[in-house]
Amino acid sequence: MHLSRQTLLLFALNFLDAVFTIYWVHNGFASEGNQLMAGLLEFGYMPFLLVKITVGAVAAVVLWHWGSLRLAKIGLALTMTIYISLMGVHFITGLSALGFISEALLNDFSQWSSVFFAFHIN
Repeated sequence: MHLSRQTLLLFALNFLDAVFTIYWVHNGFASEGNQLMAGLLEFGYMPFLLVKITVGAVAAVVLWHWGSLRLAKIGLALTMTIYISLMGVHFITGLSALGFISEALLNDFSQWSSVFFAFHIN
């Protein structure tokens, strides 16, 4: 099965991640967690967005071309999981920015997620 829909969804999630990140950073609600991309944000929103879209487009082309390979399917599943989790982080950030989540609860969530990811990485 070709990965067309999943590839397009991944590209859309990548784009949404970029737009949400720019919005949160611009309004002072969050900072970019990826240090390389944070450096790009220092040059402005356009370089950040262009690199983000370019990386997403390259990934989409690679997945489109080699989507029948098992490695591509595994990579896509892993990347989709990461981006769906990022959408959850953006959702939490939005709730916090709108005042629906207290700073204490947000700090607890941050500590929990750090422990969770540290446990799964080690």
